[in-house]
Amino acid sequence: MSDQSMSLCKVLVVDDEPTIRLTLSATVESFGYSCVSVSSGEEAMDALSKERFEIIISDWEMPGMGGLQLCRNVRAANRAGYIYFILLTSNCSPAHTVEGLEAGADDFLTKPFNPAELRVRMLIAQRIRELDTMDVTIMALAKLAESRDPETGEHLDRVQEYTRLLAMQMMKTGEWPEIDEEFVRLLHLTSPLHDIGKVAIPDCILLKPGNLSDNEFEVMKSHTTAGADTLRVAMERSPNQPFLKMAHDIARSHHERYDATGYPDGLAGEDIPLPARIMAVADVYDALTSKRVYKNAMPHMLACGIIRDGAGSHFDPKIVLAFEQVSDEFERIRTRIDAQSHDGQAAHNRAA
Repeated sequence: MSDQSMSLCKVLVVDDEPTIRLTLSATVESFGYSCVSVSSGEEAMDALSKERFEIIISDWEMPGMGGLQLCRNVRAANRAGYIYFILLTSNCSPAHTVEGLEAGADDFLTKPFNPAELRVRMLIAQRIRELDTMDVTIMALAKLAESRDPETGEHLDRVQEYTRLLAMQMMKTGEWPEIDEEFVRLLHLTSPLHDIGKVAIPDCILLKPGNLSDNEFEVMKSHTTAGADTLRVAMERSPNQPFLKMAHDIARSHHERYDATGYPDGLAGEDIPLPARIMAVADVYDALTSKRVYKNAMPHMLACGIIRDGAGSHFDPKIVLAFEQVSDEFERIRTRIDAQSHDGQAAHNRAA
């Protein structure tokens, strides 16, 4: 993690003992963080009403509002952006830890604190906050692309669930050593970016109700390379972020076909990145079972038959086998998400 990323994180130190407060603040600042220190829970709440902090390090026992109550108040306030809360305590008993966690604490630091341990715990806090931000950013970017096409409805939410379900089923079989829990997590996280390149497609093509001409289809196909190029730039700036590599591979290759007749690169078989092969099945199933201005939604069983018939030509045959084992769950996911969307729209209409 760069010093620049750490300097963007503001820390609030809360301790009623001046020596500990000063030492803790100086140590935090020596790591590159911006720091504000106060001597009580009441002062901390006042500081929080005026400034935004990403991390709080608070002593547990203080006169007036102690660290435990401060933590409860911070969680109850439901502020914009998550605040990572570290409690400083001299009591390491299991009961004490449980009480702190129930109050909403994220981590604990034993008094007297060790600077090396504090630095590691703050790096963990920063990483967790960045993961939270990454989730929000990815979905915001994906929704930007989806907003160009009102027909897609809850497409991103459904595809996220489909890809995770497929990957979990594949992991169970043991035939895919590269698929572990982290792979599943990253696939679920990045799958909404598969069509991010559609922001570059003109509305007259993207929203055309009828069939596309050959030239228009060539333009439409470019959403794969446009999305990949955008993500490649991000990869170059953050080369150690595996989610960007997965998002890039999905965006570029989810329209490749197992028999090499897809686009944009005409890849075949296992030369197609595995996340893109999984996405291909999820994306086609959702396209088949979704209503569009130019077609009705296809029944679940008929869509399953098309996926099955595409094994070895359009799709990886082994992924199709995994799909068949969980296809009933695909239908349940679609029914649930569509019902939630319908209920949400009905509530919105009643409020309007």
